[in-house]
Amino acid sequence: MPLIPFNRPHTVGTEFGYISEAIAAMHISGDGRFTQRCSGFLEELLDVPRALLTTSCTHALEMSALLLDIQPGDEVVLPSFTFVSTANAFVLRGAKPVFADIRPDTLNMDERGLERLLSPRTKAIVPVHYAGIGCEMDAILKTAKKAGVPVVEDNAHGFLGKYRGKYLGTFGALSALSFHETKNFSCGEGGALLVNDPRYLERAEIIREKGTDRSKFFRGEVDKYTWQDLGSSYLPSDILAAFLFAQFEAKETIHAERRRVWEYYHSRLRDWAGRNGVSLPFVPEHCTPSYFMYYLVLPSPESRKALIRHLAEREIQGVFHYLPLHLSPMGRKFGGKEGNCPVTEGISERLLRLPFFIDLNESDLGRIVEGIVEFSP
Repeated sequence: MPLIPFNRPHTVGTEFGYISEAIAAMHISGDGRFTQRCSGFLEELLDVPRALLTTSCTHALEMSALLLDIQPGDEVVLPSFTFVSTANAFVLRGAKPVFADIRPDTLNMDERGLERLLSPRTKAIVPVHYAGIGCEMDAILKTAKKAGVPVVEDNAHGFLGKYRGKYLGTFGALSALSFHETKNFSCGEGGALLVNDPRYLERAEIIREKGTDRSKFFRGEVDKYTWQDLGSSYLPSDILAAFLFAQFEAKETIHAERRRVWEYYHSRLRDWAGRNGVSLPFVPEHCTPSYFMYYLVLPSPESRKALIRHLAEREIQGVFHYLPLHLSPMGRKFGGKEGNCPVTEGISERLLRLPFFIDLNESDLGRIVEGIVEFSP
């Protein structure tokens, strides 16, 4: 019986032709023809002022920290239940992460406890759209506006997801996207910074180009370029952009196929989950998922371990997800301790992610669901 892995990268068939085209154009470094096509695609689709392709979502977040002039001693509020990059990007500038707990339903930052986490040192709020289901952005933006603090969306999971009919990633002053191998649209490693607040447009371009005004030079706006600001090399190769653009062109197909997998799980596991005290992803009526992942929240840590083992015996790979950042060795250095984020602590040790990629066929999905419903927590 062949192994059903947790993830398998997908190609649409035109990637290699575009890569050959990029090579033939003799511009395979950053900001080539395909980089510009990808940026234009994102700007038009999402209706944002600027989309800057980056080498990763991590780098897009690091650019955000530079754009917000994060300094040692500043504080940034973010969920404990997230990938380490969400914190690292700001800690690298000297900020202290202030860990927020998550809602027990969507597993997103709990906006109801946000205001009490703010202080005069707070310089950013960073919501994460977990599993591609939107955070309660109305409440988060209201709290942020009252405090005069910018919002940076970590939208690594949420490309094409919506909140109240508007695309995720278009609410905050800045937003970071991921095109990592595990994401819906991928070029292996890649990301993008969405600049939604025009105040950051010019500086974002400079930071991305090693702190220089090189982009202005290439547009003929200056006769030479030089060092203007802090920055680094955040531009992806045009070869990666060529791969990504092929996937963007197949947007409708990829999105529909991921929805197919998500809805297969959701419809066929609902009764089993209800009988066994298992929680499935919750989607508020005003949210549209990106269909990034599908997970189960088991009744206990022991039942999760048992189900992982049960599936492994059937050559099905189920995996856990984030460990609470506030309980990590680094998180404890910033004051994290047990009980700080009780929902995060409970969810983290009980959540199980199911295989999720668009090449899962009916037979694969049937085998996975059959393996799960045979199990009793």
